[in-house]
Amino acid sequence: MPDPHDEHRAPDALDALLDLLDLEQIERDIFRGQSRSAVVPRVFGGQVAAQALVAAGRTVPEDRLAHSLHAYFLRPGDPGAPIVYTVDRIRDGRSFTTRRVVAVQHGQPIFHLSASFQAYEEGLDHQSDMPAAPDPESLPTAAEMLPRHLPAEVANRLVEARAAVDLRYADTPPWGSVGEPREPRSQVWFRTNGKLADDHLLHVCLATYVSDMTLLDSVLLAHGRGGWAVGDVVGASLDHAMWFHRPFRADEWLLYDQESPSASGGRGLGQARIWTQDGKLAISVIQEGVVRVPR
Repeated sequence: MPDPHDEHRAPDALDALLDLLDLEQIERDIFRGQSRSAVVPRVFGGQVAAQALVAAGRTVPEDRLAHSLHAYFLRPGDPGAPIVYTVDRIRDGRSFTTRRVVAVQHGQPIFHLSASFQAYEEGLDHQSDMPAAPDPESLPTAAEMLPRHLPAEVANRLVEARAAVDLRYADTPPWGSVGEPREPRSQVWFRTNGKLADDHLLHVCLATYVSDMTLLDSVLLAHGRGGWAVGDVVGASLDHAMWFHRPFRADEWLLYDQESPSASGGRGLGQARIWTQDGKLAISVIQEGVVRVPR
C-alpha cells in the first residue's frame, strides 16, 4: 500500500527535525540540544519548547504520559550555539510526575518549562463540538500558497523552515490580507511530512513544535497586520501553555482552530484548540506574545 504522505513528503526535512529533537544526554538529568537558523535571527520558540519537553520526558517512566506544560520564553536563543537543558525532578507521585526544565545558552537561561505527566486512568469524559473546517486535502500546500502572497525570497525561507510539516491555511493568512482587518480567528490543518514511530512523547513534542508557528496569526488578523513577513509588526512569544486531552498522532491531520480574545499593552493573546480529523479534542493551547508596531 502506498504511503499517503508520499505526494507531499519531505523525508530529509522530517529526519532533520527528528534529529534536532533527539537530545544528547551529557549527565543525569542534563541534556544538550543543537539548534538551527529560523526565519528570524533567533531560535524558533517551538523548537526550544519541544526540546525541553523531550528532556523532561526522558526522566519520566514510560507509562506516564504528558498532559500539560507551562513555559516562559526568557531571552532570544542563539541559533549558532547548542542549548543545555537541566531537568529538576520536582515530584514523583502515585499518579502524577512533575518536571521543571531550564534551557541555558552562554551561561544564561533562555527558556523555562514546567511539565506534568500522568499514569493512564479512566474518568469523566466530555468535549466541545469540533468547528466546521474545509477538507485539508482541498487546500493548497505551503509551497503552492506562500508565493502567491510573499516575495520569493521570504516565501522560500518560510517553505524551507516548515518543510518537515505539511501546514495548510483554511483561509488567507495575515500576510495575504494586509490592511484588511478581519475576525480574529484562523484555522490551519497540519501533520508531519512523513510517518512517525508509535511513541507518545514524540507525537506530543512535534505538536508542541508546530503549536508556536501560527498561534498569534489571529492577533494580526484583527488589525490587518501581516507580521514579520511584511515587516509591519515586531513580535515574539512570551509564554505558552498546552493541555493534552486525548491521544492523537502528529503524522495524521490535526485542525488548529485559533482565535485572539485580546490585544493591549504591546501584547496579544492567542488561544486555540487542536482536533483530530475525526472530531476528538486533542489539545488546548494558550500563548501571549509581544506584538508591537514599529515606530
